[in-house]
Amino acid sequence: MDLDNMDALDKATRPSRREMYRFGWALLFVIAVAAFTYLTQGHVSLVMVMAAVIGAYMAMNIGANDVANNVGPAVGSKALTLGGAIAIAAIFESAGAIIAGGDVVTTIKGGIIDPAEIGDPMTFVWLMMAALLAAAIWLNLATAFGAPVSTTHSIVGGVMGGGIAAAGWGIANWGTVGQIVASWVVSPLLGGLIAAGLLYLIKRSITYQGDLIAAAKRRVPWFLALMAWAFATYLVIKGVKKVVEIPFSGAVLIGLVAAAIVFVAVRPLVARAADRMEENSKASVNRLFTLPLIFAAALLSFAHGSNDVANAVGPLAAINDALTEAGTAAKAAIPLWIMGIGALGLAVGLALYGPKLIRTVGHEITDIDQMRAYCIAMAAALTVIVASQLGLPVSTTHVTIGAVFGVGFLREYLKSNYDRIEQQVRDLHPEGDDDEVIREYLERFRSASLKQKEQMLQDLKDKNARREAHISKRQRKDLKKIYKRELVKRSLVLKVVAAWVITVPAAAILAAVFFYLMQGLMPG
Repeated sequence: MDLDNMDALDKATRPSRREMYRFGWALLFVIAVAAFTYLTQGHVSLVMVMAAVIGAYMAMNIGANDVANNVGPAVGSKALTLGGAIAIAAIFESAGAIIAGGDVVTTIKGGIIDPAEIGDPMTFVWLMMAALLAAAIWLNLATAFGAPVSTTHSIVGGVMGGGIAAAGWGIANWGTVGQIVASWVVSPLLGGLIAAGLLYLIKRSITYQGDLIAAAKRRVPWFLALMAWAFATYLVIKGVKKVVEIPFSGAVLIGLVAAAIVFVAVRPLVARAADRMEENSKASVNRLFTLPLIFAAALLSFAHGSNDVANAVGPLAAINDALTEAGTAAKAAIPLWIMGIGALGLAVGLALYGPKLIRTVGHEITDIDQMRAYCIAMAAALTVIVASQLGLPVSTTHVTIGAVFGVGFLREYLKSNYDRIEQQVRDLHPEGDDDEVIREYLERFRSASLKQKEQMLQDLKDKNARREAHISKRQRKDLKKIYKRELVKRSLVLKVVAAWVITVPAAAILAAVFFYLMQGLMPG
């Protein structure tokens, strides 16, 4: 075999070697968890070892699929490199899980079933193991297909399916199921509307102004202060509630103090940075949002780790409680070793398999710059704050992806609208004007502020009112033409929405199958 053929073979087999490398490290982590559990908890039961392995597998899949929502927009906007995002997310996800994950966790996520209906502790153990395995496998499949889905909905579906298999349809809390179904619409819609509204506000107050630098000096500190308020409030509500309970009014007050401090601190910094801008452009203003996005990714990861690690360790803690206490409970204490498995699993799954979903969220749905990433991160925090007060169930995954869709569809609308206006400008010019005259006018039009654009267009219309009869039929048709630029990838929208809709039933069916298999093969 000559060198050219060897080189071609090496390139062809490189992806499969990378996949085997990742699989090898994942397998090593699971084996390490099994060995550790056997050496330290083997006296409880070998079932505990099996449960720990499944819990570790679930934690890895949460890291691979769900964490992308926190760092994907920052990576897509180039505020963070992929490696930097993985490092930050791994550190802060683990810190959130260990520091603020809590000593006690709700074992039945969302109150989807009543554990009192399960009399036999071993039946409860098989139910929880089936739920964990089903949710983990579903997340694994979703990650492989590049679809970001809700890990909370995955474990809810698993618990529901296992519970129905164990005790019949009556065990399920169908009111809670209805709330989850409603959240499929509420979460992305709220996230999309908030993100699109914020982006439009930024455009109107900064990027549509003639002097972007002056506008940035005035407005950016306020946007960063708003971000400080939202994230401080969000962190208190979602990130530290298991360490110290603070009422909503207290969380809002803490957020206001943080906002005031940030506003005073960043105002001179933003002014100096704006003065150093080389050009009066959107790209220059974008750079002012880079550092805040890094903090946002870290804080979102911390809050996610403190909350969503429960999707892996909650059922595992329930199994440990059932095996050691010989009973079933809606809440269970979390031993440190179980929390450690959850935290490490998140980090390992993110490092090995997270990049695929990070690229999907950050690049593939729509193009994201720093201002758009700011709006997406803000939508995640603000939606959770609003939903917590309204008592609405929301999925942070659905919120974030909905926010990405929101900024993408807003861009489509604005681009189409602007294209129509530019066509009007072209058609309203006198027929004798050459292309050079029209191009020069369009350059001035594009660099004008929003008010100046409106005035320029009105002036053109007034000048041409007297010669409307001279506009050709083709030009009249052009004036009515709607330009459609698809800035959101439609195939991904359909794939993601389809994955959201089938997450709960898919996990439920898998859990029911696994429960019957486990109970049949390994009777208590």
